[in-house]
Amino acid sequence: MIPTSGIEQTWGSVYVRGMAELITKFATETPDAPALIDENGTTTWAEFNDRVNRLVNGLRAIGVGPRTTIAAMMANTREYYEVLAAAAHGGFACVPVNWHWVADELSYVLDDAAALVFIADARFADVASLASNGRTSVVQRLAVGGRIDGFADYEEFVADSDAIEPVNQVLGGPMFYTSGTTGRPKGVRGSLMGNSSIPSSVFGLMAAGFAQSAALPLPSVTLLDGPLYHSAQWAFSMFPLFAGATVVMRHKFDPAETLRSIDEYGVTNVHLVPTQFIRLLKLPEATRASFRGESLKMVWHGAAPCPPEVKRAMIEWWGPKITEYYGGTEGGIASMATSHEWLAKPGTLGKAQATMEIRIVKDDGTVAAVGEPGTIYLKNLMGSDFVYHNDPEKTAKAHLEPGVITLGDIGYLDADGDLFMSDRKIDMIISGGVNIYPAEIEGVLVTHPAVRDAAVFGIPNDDFGEEVKAAIELADGYEASDALRAEILAFVRTLLAGYKVPRSIDFEAALPRQPTGKLYKRLLRDRYWEGVGRSI
Repeated sequence: MIPTSGIEQTWGSVYVRGMAELITKFATETPDAPALIDENGTTTWAEFNDRVNRLVNGLRAIGVGPRTTIAAMMANTREYYEVLAAAAHGGFACVPVNWHWVADELSYVLDDAAALVFIADARFADVASLASNGRTSVVQRLAVGGRIDGFADYEEFVADSDAIEPVNQVLGGPMFYTSGTTGRPKGVRGSLMGNSSIPSSVFGLMAAGFAQSAALPLPSVTLLDGPLYHSAQWAFSMFPLFAGATVVMRHKFDPAETLRSIDEYGVTNVHLVPTQFIRLLKLPEATRASFRGESLKMVWHGAAPCPPEVKRAMIEWWGPKITEYYGGTEGGIASMATSHEWLAKPGTLGKAQATMEIRIVKDDGTVAAVGEPGTIYLKNLMGSDFVYHNDPEKTAKAHLEPGVITLGDIGYLDADGDLFMSDRKIDMIISGGVNIYPAEIEGVLVTHPAVRDAAVFGIPNDDFGEEVKAAIELADGYEASDALRAEILAFVRTLLAGYKVPRSIDFEAALPRQPTGKLYKRLLRDRYWEGVGRSI
């Protein structure tokens, strides 16, 4: 029997008073089973329930609740899932922070999100301390996994909070920051977030829907093998978790360790990106041969186009377990294609999910015919939508009409309703599954005194799909040289995360701009894609 609020019950060595709603079933039926496993240990379902209760109550005591926000710059740890689960029960938004960010990027997001609480892993102490110092919105800073000057201890905060079942558990969730063509990243806020009338149990229904549509193996053991601050890694581990999966996590991807973890823990499902496929395929033959993979049932991949030869090689090695999806932070998962479907129609992204409508719209606003390319628009038939936090103009540009949104990709539908992506809006770069928007990088480049004008775009990279290239027009009085190139790159590296720093710079006599100021970036980009056999 599930205990009601205020009734105390003991499971093993864990003393629990009430339930975090989304964890109730598992903490009751399998209290001693592992919910979370990281490099440092295991958290059982009963312990997970206890700690989430405490965290929700502790955060509420300092003013966190619906329509408020916290931020977390954390490694892939069990504590990270506690924070995200607390948000789901407490009705507040949690901003998962990219741990590669420099202090300037982090400071901007803390201010833009008006984060009341900032939780940071001690391994990111320098950036976390510098960025959060003096932030007026932050009322509490908590350190996980070690000491950070000026931060309270996360473990002490949890231990000092009440484990009683939180009252009025309402739906909250993540607010991922995604870059855009206007430069600074913007938070993606779901239409249900912060609505104090929606119970947290709705998250459980979403998890059940995900389990069905994504063919989640049940029972399941999920491997988190990419950064939890990424929306895909969040979705493909949090939804399984609240469907009852044990989540095994690793902070950094190591291809040999991935194979070992799958066999050791009996992993049934994992989300990977094409770059990880490539690194797995490059392992020594003896290492690959030692992999049994008997437990593995489902491998999802997305976030970036996968070279056909890489996908075929993975299917030949692991069998028809590879399922590709199309979607994004703003729109969720729109379509899926199994290995069999992809082999029958190479390049397909599958048909629309039961809860999604895919619409192809031409530049003149009319719906495209079968096989005719246009902008891909998505509509969630359950009525969910999103806005960009503090940016109504950007929100409007992403919408065709209320509830009908685009991720900025070009594609077409065939006669069977299968989606194919033929191109992307030229601005966005996807490198190793990570979205990179040139405007933010260009905005930094032009602040260097030697730079009159700058253009940033993606060029082919065999391992990462694309890499960041910059073309620069120099200001008067400066001459192109390797020393100046190195100086500019070092300058950018102080202001942006490493993955955003251009891998190379070309010096151009003049960038190809219209009199109106519009840049013909394709004239710079296309020379690198000739003969590659792909355009994305």
